[in-house]
Amino acid sequence: MMIYSLTGKIIHTGSDLCVVECGGVGYACKTTFSTLGQISGLDEVTLYTHLAVREDGIELFGFYTKEELECFKLLTSVSGVGARFALAILSSNTPSQVALAIASGDTKAFSKVKGIGNKIAQRVVMELKDKIAKDASLSGSESIISDVASISDGSAKSEAIAALVVLGYTQSEAASAVSRCADGIGADEIIKQCLRLLASGRI
Repeated sequence: MMIYSLTGKIIHTGSDLCVVECGGVGYACKTTFSTLGQISGLDEVTLYTHLAVREDGIELFGFYTKEELECFKLLTSVSGVGARFALAILSSNTPSQVALAIASGDTKAFSKVKGIGNKIAQRVVMELKDKIAKDASLSGSESIISDVASISDGSAKSEAIAALVVLGYTQSEAASAVSRCADGIGADEIIKQCLRLLASGRI
């Protein structure tokens, strides 16, 4: 049985749960903080779903966007990364941020998530890096790979990224900010612009 999506009235939400009533039946979908935030205040919603059938039970997961669903399925394809870890990662990162972190080898972006240790973070990057590199559409943003390309090109941008990492930002946060800066300017100016961007919360 495959449930592609659910459309109905929201009758309950919890810390990691949304119950959608469809045809008189309430479907309990485990979900992320991101989805819960996006559906807050809505009476009716469409969630894209994934049904997980295991020996010890059946669980339904629901997401507000197709990108978040696809990222969830990608993360749970990694050995040792179950639904709980995938939901935790997506509660702290958008699908684009997950893809950028994987593509840039930024294990810190995952290990800082509660419950995710260095071992699991390294496994996520190692097992998914090739998939992300081959298919930028997995991230929902075609600019992901070009963002990462600036990390190791020996330019002022790569110097700025290294400096931002020293200041405490993750490599993927730094790469994303630097990619928004114009070419041909010095590392110091790039760092200043990036700090403004990062402080504004637009990254």
